[in-house]
Amino acid sequence: MTDTDWPDGIYAALKAAGIGQMSFVPDAGHARLIDRLTADPGVVCNVLTTEEEGVAISVGAWLGGQKSVLLVQSSGVGNCINMLSLPMIGRFPFMMLVTMRGEWGEFNPWQVPMGQAVRPTLEAMGLTVLRVETAEDVVETVAMAARMAFDADQQIAVLIGQRLIGRKKW
Repeated sequence: MTDTDWPDGIYAALKAAGIGQMSFVPDAGHARLIDRLTADPGVVCNVLTTEEEGVAISVGAWLGGQKSVLLVQSSGVGNCINMLSLPMIGRFPFMMLVTMRGEWGEFNPWQVPMGQAVRPTLEAMGLTVLRVETAEDVVETVAMAARMAFDADQQIAVLIGQRLIGRKKW
């Protein structure tokens, strides 16, 4: 896996896992994956007005017989915290992919606090948090996260490090 084609690998891993729905707030870090999923007629794509809606959609998808993934940026994780009690208390499989900000070469100071709080916050809510920093590890990590979520009824977040995504440019 190269530093540029890992989003295509994630797409393939999600398809192999049987993902039938994807929810997202537009995000440059997820742009290529969002493009791949929205172009796929076999995936229902939900554009969100706020990230926590995606938590409820993921649970509803599961109750309706579909697997779902929520794509968010680290700054949007804070919007999800209260709603994360839904998959935790209901023990519903849940999977989110989080593109990180506030790290590697960040220029926006407003991104730093939530970037630092994402992992401990998600863990405090009871989610298992996996983190990837390299293109070599990202596809396998996403595939195993899907297996943990949907085969073992776990609530999983995969953090995709800003170094892998690349420094955001304006």
